[in-house]
Amino acid sequence: MSDDETRKKDKMTSLHSNNPRPGAMQPNASISRKLREFYDAVQEEGIPDRFLELLERLEEAEKNAKSVKMK
Repeated sequence: MSDDETRKKDKMTSLHSNNPRPGAMQPNASISRKLREFYDAVQEEGIPDRFLELLERLEEAEKNAKSVKMK
């Protein structure tokens, strides 16, 4: 095996090993970070007024349905 082939093999092994080099990012770390940032941004958004109105109407319809069943 040539020195070049050995270096390529060592590089591949280090990229896929369970013990990455100190300071090296895990393969999915950037994806995880971006998903976490997106999730946090979505959590900070308020609930649209139209959606809240629909929820209130649904709740009122459920109350009315229960009162009709009890009669």
